[in-house]
Amino acid sequence: MTTTQTTGPGGRQLLNKVPEVTLWFWLIKVLCTTVGETFADNLNEKLGLGLTNLSYLMAAALAVVLVVQFRTRRYIPAVYWLAVVLISVVGTLITDNLTDNAGVSLVTTTVVFSVVLAAVFAGWYASERTLSIHSIFTPRREAWYWLAILFTFALGTAAGDLTAERLDVGYWKSALLFAAAIAVVTAVHYSLKGRSGTDRARHDTNAVLAFWLAYILTRPLGASLGDYLSQPNDAGGLNLGTVRTSYLFLGAILALVVYLTVTRRDEIPVGSDEPQDAASRR
Repeated sequence: MTTTQTTGPGGRQLLNKVPEVTLWFWLIKVLCTTVGETFADNLNEKLGLGLTNLSYLMAAALAVVLVVQFRTRRYIPAVYWLAVVLISVVGTLITDNLTDNAGVSLVTTTVVFSVVLAAVFAGWYASERTLSIHSIFTPRREAWYWLAILFTFALGTAAGDLTAERLDVGYWKSALLFAAAIAVVTAVHYSLKGRSGTDRARHDTNAVLAFWLAYILTRPLGASLGDYLSQPNDAGGLNLGTVRTSYLFLGAILALVVYLTVTRRDEIPVGSDEPQDAASRR
């Protein structure tokens, strides 16, 4: 069972509701971000509901899954990752509604979502004094966590489209650009980890900051990758289409979630209360 973190009213044990930060975590996260981009486009094309009605439908589905997630007492891979897939789709639709329906520029949405996400993190830290995902064992912290994730997806969609389309960098070049940024964050984190030595507070701060920077950057990475695979050749893509791309990645997510459900390799170890390095839990 997932790590026991604290005890609630009446002696009820409260368990961490999120997975360990492993290589599996990052792999599924990138797959989810790609699905968020392509599946939203696919649903919009196939259902013909329009962006607004589709957004309401997907938001309702997300709300149902989040209710189940909040009611569980521990991390359940299928529920958790379904919520991430749906929140990825909803985050994409929020940005698409603003840019396509309301005519808000990608520069504006990128800036606005950056400010909103910063405000969410500020409110979370002011309320809980930590941004560690290994401390998600109360409903309030879980609410902050999912709110932050929603805006990382909305921001990532805007930033990915801004880079690839508005700045005309192109899809595959944008994907490489964001992958390089993640590599830099990782390298800096490990460099600072070595310098922090026995200073646990500094190490924990570096780990939390590196995690969230990487988490934010994986969204435009996945969005750029999804667009590169699905968009037609004349738009700079490989022309796989949104259907094939979506179901290819959904199948990969399903296979990995089944694997993790069986092996339980991404459950937080007993006694851990702060983020661990990805390489330490392979």
